[in-house]
Amino acid sequence: MTRFFILASVLTVPAISYVWNGKRFPTYKTQAVADSKYDTSSLKAIPFAKFQGLGNDFILIDNTKSSEPILSAKQATAFCDRNFGIGGDGVIFALPGTEGCDYTMRMYNNDGSEPQMCGNGIRCLARYIMDIEKKDKSAEVTYSIWTGAGKIIPKTNIDGSITVDMGPPILSPERVPTTLKATTTVKDTKEEAAVEAEVEAAGVKYAVTAVSMGNPHAITFVSDLDHMNPAFEVVGPVMECHPVFPEKINAEFVQVLSSTHLRMKVWERGAGPTLACGTGACAVVVAAALSGRAERSCTVTLPGGDLQINWDATDNHVYMTGPAKKVFSGEYIIDEL
Repeated sequence: MTRFFILASVLTVPAISYVWNGKRFPTYKTQAVADSKYDTSSLKAIPFAKFQGLGNDFILIDNTKSSEPILSAKQATAFCDRNFGIGGDGVIFALPGTEGCDYTMRMYNNDGSEPQMCGNGIRCLARYIMDIEKKDKSAEVTYSIWTGAGKIIPKTNIDGSITVDMGPPILSPERVPTTLKATTTVKDTKEEAAVEAEVEAAGVKYAVTAVSMGNPHAITFVSDLDHMNPAFEVVGPVMECHPVFPEKINAEFVQVLSSTHLRMKVWERGAGPTLACGTGACAVVVAAALSGRAERSCTVTLPGGDLQINWDATDNHVYMTGPAKKVFSGEYIIDEL
């Protein structure tokens, strides 16, 4: 059963209205807002849509009339609050295209930090753009989207899934970035890479592979994901903020189920544990292939579900296929003061 909650507080979040199955439900306000003594001239209603990709949930905003996000990082954090706001892992803005692309993607994590890109998020953005353009949901459409990681190309599929050309992985330690030293040279690209380099975290030595998919990832393979010692919740935040990763890191812990099936958990930079991470799943397959643990094409099982990842040997690009679903839409009323 799907449940929708109307959240309200006195000043920063007076009310949220929402649309479900094409019907707009009424806005509920607190007494403070309804009171004629309260000046409501500073309130502004921001339309939004809530999307999720394997449980990694985002608030999407049509920002196509401005080249800068219409919300500050602080406001985005309030939007993401699961008790006093809409709730989400981040806020994604659909901005006008730059660098010859159809659109530009900007994003704030729920802590107010701004990542270069988000794999699950860009699938949700592609689906949201179809709504903005009033496209048929079964249409096959390809978009070029400029991100902090460069141009990314998502394609919507007839079955509702979205395939994203994530581009080539970045392996050179200084470009990830990490201060870890390269341990090998990749045969196909001649790029140096830190594959299973030693990192000590929470009192344990780990063999870590550093990969960037436009944002940085540290991948560690474990024998049993459910019985890690120290626990995932302990080592995850330590790895995220480890000094060998000067811009912090997304930390993935992976169990190999077969040569074509990997299971992972992720501690995301700026968001903590999430149900899914698209760029992380891509980085995991790259790391598994580099270390000889798996093939270049794998199913990656995350807490929120499966992604299909293919690191194509012909063009060195990583292709991610997975779902993106609209949950609800509405208006968020903020105090501009």
